Amino acid sequence: MLSEHHDIAHEFPDLQSALDALCAADAEFDGMVSRHDKLDNEIRVLEEEQQPISDEEIEKLKFERAALKDQIFQRLRAAKEAG
Repeated sequence: MLSEHHDIAHEFPDLQSALDALCAADAEFDGMVSRHDKLDNEIRVLEEEQQPISDEEIEKLKFERAALKDQIFQRLRAAKEAG
């Protein structure tokens, strides 16, 4: 069974223009998006291929992904409200 994509572009399709603008203008933000999407891919591979990993480790990765998603969303929302 294939897991769902949770990359930022799929998570916030209505904020794509703000996402593109922030990524282009802010290297730190772009790095957060890259880190989030890298974690998403890593988690998907681990789940799809049923790689040996402890429940604690996979939950740690998912928690980090969720925290990044929250930070990214806050920045996207602020950018959309500002302009």
